[in-house]
Amino acid sequence: MTTHRIHKRAFLGALALAAAGWASGAAAQAWPARPVSIIVPFPAGGTTDVLARALGQELSKTLGQPVVVENKPGAGATLGADYVAKAKADGYTLLMGAVHHTIATSVYKKLGYDFEKDLAPITTVALVPNVLVVNPQVPARTVQELLALARAQPGKLTYGSNGAGTGQHLIGAQFEGMSGAQLLHVPYKGSGPLTTDLLGGQIDMSFDTVTPVLPHIKAGKLRALAVTTARRSVALPDVPTLDEAGLKGFDMGTWFGMLAPAGTPRDVVARLNADMVKIIHSPDFRRKMDDIGAVPIGDAPEQMARRIHDDTARFARLVKDAKVSLD
Repeated sequence: MTTHRIHKRAFLGALALAAAGWASGAAAQAWPARPVSIIVPFPAGGTTDVLARALGQELSKTLGQPVVVENKPGAGATLGADYVAKAKADGYTLLMGAVHHTIATSVYKKLGYDFEKDLAPITTVALVPNVLVVNPQVPARTVQELLALARAQPGKLTYGSNGAGTGQHLIGAQFEGMSGAQLLHVPYKGSGPLTTDLLGGQIDMSFDTVTPVLPHIKAGKLRALAVTTARRSVALPDVPTLDEAGLKGFDMGTWFGMLAPAGTPRDVVARLNADMVKIIHSPDFRRKMDDIGAVPIGDAPEQMARRIHDDTARFARLVKDAKVSLD
């Protein structure tokens, strides 16, 4: 083989490698080249769903691609999380996660994923207070009146949650533990069906987030007795906290945030974070959050990771004290 042919072959080989590298780089830069899915691990109508759709609508504009919200409820929000944890780490499948997932880590004996290791935080979208609401048929207008009813009839008053092992369930367990009341827990697959039964009188009360029950409180169809956070809700300024109502030190709310499968390219996570934070801090999005009683956050992935780590440890202690365990 002549020196000329050797040089020619080497040149063509180098050209092919360069072309392959350029194509690979172009493919990476082309993200997103197709629709992005946000998986909501609860049915439509709850806070997680409302936030995902509000954020997804604006995100589709910045990404230049449709953002599709898919509801995959079940098993205390763990089915949806498991689906995303095992999805391809390419930035096209995201999870609207919540504090419920840090609780599930301790509640469920067997999970097919590790929430801290198998999912990559993008940003915390919002914090939402939970509120103790009762059906108007329940003859209690204050927390103390409700506790008097519960103590007179142990195990008769029912409270719904959007799934066993979720934040609402644990808040109810904490309420029982701190007050000495005995309630009957009724788990649902999400806030939508829970609220329907609460309005219909099939259950007596719930500790749901403010968002799905706020319109019904304002319409007089549900009665708010207290919020579960240390501070009152801006959406319900006249409703006391549980701490003010006598359960000193009670402080539990719900955060919601976006995650991707672990291993998603850093530049994709950085792009999603930048776009989402810009949306979350925009006046329009803030107004939407005010309307549903949510407090917009929009933090860095590292900050959300710390939130997840700290809450996982905090709820592990609460789950142990409340003796909540599921297969």
